Amino acid sequence: METDSGAPGHPGGQEASSVPEEQVGGRPNGGGGLFGSASAVAGATAISRVLGLVRVQLLAYFFGVGMSTDAFFVAFRIPNLFRDLFAEGSLSTAFIPVFKKTMVTDGQGRAQTLSDRLFTLMFLIISVVCVLGAIFASTFVYLAAQGFSEDPAKFALTVSLTRWMFPYLLFVSLAALLMGILNSYGKFGIPALASSMFNLGMILSMLFLYDTFELPVYSLAAGALIGGLGQFAIQLPALYRVGHRLRFDFTFNDPGIKAIGKLMAPMIIGLSASRVNILVTSLLASLQGAGAVSYLAYGYQLMHFPLGVFGLAIGTAALPRASEQAARGNMGELSNTLTTSLRMIIFLIVPSTAYLCLFNENLIRLIYVRGAFGAADAAAVSSVLVWYTVGLLAMAGVRVVAPMFYALSDAKTPMRFSMYTMAANIVLSVTLLYTPGITMGFSGLAAATSLAGWLNLYLLIRELKRRSVLKDLKPLWDSLGKTVLAASAMALALYFQPFDLSFGTAGLAGKILYVTIEI
Repeated sequence: METDSGAPGHPGGQEASSVPEEQVGGRPNGGGGLFGSASAVAGATAISRVLGLVRVQLLAYFFGVGMSTDAFFVAFRIPNLFRDLFAEGSLSTAFIPVFKKTMVTDGQGRAQTLSDRLFTLMFLIISVVCVLGAIFASTFVYLAAQGFSEDPAKFALTVSLTRWMFPYLLFVSLAALLMGILNSYGKFGIPALASSMFNLGMILSMLFLYDTFELPVYSLAAGALIGGLGQFAIQLPALYRVGHRLRFDFTFNDPGIKAIGKLMAPMIIGLSASRVNILVTSLLASLQGAGAVSYLAYGYQLMHFPLGVFGLAIGTAALPRASEQAARGNMGELSNTLTTSLRMIIFLIVPSTAYLCLFNENLIRLIYVRGAFGAADAAAVSSVLVWYTVGLLAMAGVRVVAPMFYALSDAKTPMRFSMYTMAANIVLSVTLLYTPGITMGFSGLAAATSLAGWLNLYLLIRELKRRSVLKDLKPLWDSLGKTVLAASAMALALYFQPFDLSFGTAGLAGKILYVTIEI
């Protein structure tokens, strides 16, 4: 597993010819590079996801399902929508190919200048967005959860929490820039571990700040701010170790910034389409009665564990590698990177899908059922989780396939497919909610998200196949067939096994033992 030590010296102004190909980015380009990088990200992300489960356990224990959790989930979702547009969703994805190409062709000194100017521009723009977000918070809440307007107290609480949490956007956006820089240097562990700081901030706020506020839910808002700042701060030492610095530079007329902007513009449009889906889902959920928003959030959190640990890890590790291969014109290697990444996704996600679809009750009872969270709540979350998990493989696949277009400096194609997916998601959501005979309630919103995810993956893969970037689908079908057979065998063995997997251990210890053996 790759570490963040052994960094190269302070970036100088060397020409591309002085940077050996095998050392660009601070890591070798050997065949095991992708697996090693993905393992580093997966390991760090797993720590973050475990802390995330502890976070939602405490949230379920202290707050259960009700007005406070509904208000918090919607309020937190609003700055997160902007985060996806300006940070992890578009900025880092557009930044890495341009930054990597700059390192390869112009040297690390020029790359440092580019990052300085982008850091300054981001700081200014996101600060303005945060101020405007706080001013127009009530409008955002109305758009995201119109159903809350029927309860003035709930609506006012959501608006107040939204204003509290908008500064979180600045911290995580700058943290995303640091992540892109470190990933370009081949450093994946610390950036992936950064999200743990958010979960840690939330955990500590619930444990130590719960009684500090008149309304305890404000401890969650405080935790989000603390966690966002931690995501930024934890990456600074690693950044300095690779010889990179953060400096203000107000020269924005830079060809690198223009190239990033050219990539970001269609990405933002495409991501806006997916974020419209989230807003529509949130709006429709707010009309489904108390608790619907929370049930969807709790179910998504569990589905996102394997998606984050495996899908995000492999996609994060593949993008810098693919960007370098595209910059050098090594299309055969790029095709191999894509195929290898998708086979890793299949191998890891298919068993996760089988478990979460068929055996999620024990997991939900272990994580959520305590305190204010009851058995009826668990049943509702289970239904949501099954339908989210139906699309887990597709969502993970998109995390790998879409960045291949960005490595090829093509952001318009994923944007166009995102628009199609948005339209399909909205139609499916309304259909599954309101069509007589097939009405699924709020679980239909999860099902619509999954089906739309499959459409997106199909369109992306079909286009890469047409361009001969994905040259042969047979290895993927072989991997899928073998993994489905293996996962089915494991599921059948687990379903029919006659033993008490808790081995008679009562209480929490017995539940942990049972679920651990199942997994």
